[in-house]
Amino acid sequence: METALFFLSRIAEYILLSLRHWFWFLLVLASGFFLFRLLSAFLPVKPWRGWRVGLTVFLGVVSGQIIWLGDPNLLFTLLAFVPVLLLASKGDRAGRLAVTVIFFCLIMPVNTALDTYCALIMAHCGLDDVYYYSEKFIRLAVWGGLYLGTRKRLPETPPQLSPRFWRLVLLLAAMPFSALLAVVLLTFEGGIGTNSAAHSLTMNLGVTVLPFVFLTALALLYAILVLEDHERLEQADKLASLRESYYQGLRREERQVRTLRHDLRNHLTALRGLMEAGEEGKALQYMDQLADSPALRGGKRLCENDAANAVLSAKMEAMGRAGLTADFTVSLPKSLPLGDADLCALLGNALDNAMEAAERAEDKTVLLRCRVEKGLFMLRVENAYAGELSADLATTKTDKAAHGFGLTGMREIAERLGGSLETRSGGGRFELVVCLPLSP
Repeated sequence: METALFFLSRIAEYILLSLRHWFWFLLVLASGFFLFRLLSAFLPVKPWRGWRVGLTVFLGVVSGQIIWLGDPNLLFTLLAFVPVLLLASKGDRAGRLAVTVIFFCLIMPVNTALDTYCALIMAHCGLDDVYYYSEKFIRLAVWGGLYLGTRKRLPETPPQLSPRFWRLVLLLAAMPFSALLAVVLLTFEGGIGTNSAAHSLTMNLGVTVLPFVFLTALALLYAILVLEDHERLEQADKLASLRESYYQGLRREERQVRTLRHDLRNHLTALRGLMEAGEEGKALQYMDQLADSPALRGGKRLCENDAANAVLSAKMEAMGRAGLTADFTVSLPKSLPLGDADLCALLGNALDNAMEAAERAEDKTVLLRCRVEKGLFMLRVENAYAGELSADLATTKTDKAAHGFGLTGMREIAERLGGSLETRSGGGRFELVVCLPLSP
């Protein structure tokens, strides 16, 4: 009887222990879920479901990682955190690294504050067991509260910034990241020492620095949203300016047609007089002048899409002023699943780079072929170039901040939309090909 009771008690103990472990795992998983929802609002995660599940579990484990002031665990966590997030995400490299650093600076101060200060206070009060059972609830409350409190302000899709803005955010993120490393590793053996004075100094610094790092990380996430709004408004303003220029050109051509129609009787009378006077040569010259009139050369309607027309018309005029020849064949529908900002960025920047190269080459022709066929958007731009091409096709102009979009930004758009961008060069010719799938 006693043996049976002993085995029953051991089984019950094992069941309770297993339930407790599963309960802790569910708490960790819940923290990981809230962190993943926050992270995926800023970092484009690869679409495969395994990445999402794995990242949720990984973030839950990281959120429960024990970190003390003076603990090298911070470095070990960093060595796993950065590669995992970079492998699980896509898009601009500087942007992915910036968001990774920001979220590291968001999670680690919470872990450090709880495991250093909260645990120490409860230990002094003889509440070690209370902290052991409550710390996972506290972490869950922090990340759950942060997600629920910011859910309405989170973007529906990860922000898309230009490479220069991502580099700026990464540079700013280096400040809280450096502060976090300094205060956590200050008393680590091999640092300034582990004596009581240094430890006391680090504890005092941690009270100030850890909240600073946490709040700075939140501020940087907000700054990303502000910068995205700024870029969106800037792109909309540029597109509006191009459209206004395009419509002004259409109105100007319309006025020229009305003027020609009004003067047509006079032109016919003049031609009749020249023919009756036997001045066939002058009559032919007169007709050539009329044929060369802008009103008879036709409009600039290259395709049905207004945004594409605005960009292509503006670039065609710029090519004419620069002495270049525009060989455009475009077949785009009036509406596209592709956003106007992305469409204009691809067309405009591809042509800007082609124009810049063709101006220095003997062949002044810029060839563009663009169409939608079988659910694919296809763009091909070809031009001649002289000399050597830079590795990133960056601008050679002095004002690089205004003109240095280059190939990086166009490649980012193509990758974000699930397409491809390829370049070929050789024999003094350069070709750029973009292919994007269009979702209905």
